[in-house]
Amino acid sequence: MSQQNLLLEELTSPEVKRALQDGYATVVVAVGAVEQHGPHLPLLVDAVRGDRLALEVARRLGDALVAPTIRVGCSEHHMAFPGTLSIRQQTLEALCTDYAVSLSRHGFRRVCFVPSHGGNFAPLADMLNDLRSAVGPDFEVDAYTDLVGFIEFWKSAVASEAPELVTRVGGHADIAESSEMLCIRPDLVREDLAEEGYLADFDDALSERIFRDGFREVTPNGVLGDAQGMSRKIGERCIEHAADGIAAALQK
Repeated sequence: MSQQNLLLEELTSPEVKRALQDGYATVVVAVGAVEQHGPHLPLLVDAVRGDRLALEVARRLGDALVAPTIRVGCSEHHMAFPGTLSIRQQTLEALCTDYAVSLSRHGFRRVCFVPSHGGNFAPLADMLNDLRSAVGPDFEVDAYTDLVGFIEFWKSAVASEAPELVTRVGGHADIAESSEMLCIRPDLVREDLAEEGYLADFDDALSERIFRDGFREVTPNGVLGDAQGMSRKIGERCIEHAADGIAAALQK
């Protein structure tokens, strides 16, 4: 099967059957968000980034298809910003369960959930055991759940392309995420509106503060880091490093 035909929803049912017969036993599902991304990026950032990330991870895993991205995620901490949509963790768990059960019934052997939004990492970790119980021992459910590790992929990517800009990686609407959007949907990036946000290393303490107090309390403009200096080259590096790291973790 050619790389351009890895998207499950673009295949016919007979093509899916043939893919299963050819050994395509894994399905990758991105778990995104529709939420604020500062003054310069649209709400759909995590959804379309998820589309690309899932495809790149599937290519690296091999014998894997890509199911439609779960586009809205757990974004309560962004609700102070107009336009943000959020679902409850139990809603997300129900969606992930139904995805897994559907895929298992068709004969797939594994599903890998890949979050492209920070607010989905912890919920996915919390629900993994329940998801596995729902589908039984003959179907494998995995997820990448290391949020701080994901930010480190971005830092290493920016360091490889423009080391002087690493301090602008903050984890949200920053140089990394904005550069990825220049690769994926450049028509939606308002480069002239990019500005510095809250600058600090993203660690467990900052993550806890964000989820406890809300994003606006930490960064009034909705940016963690700084998007200025964004470029397509940096964006491609960020996508590559994240996909490499996630695929390696899922192959262990």
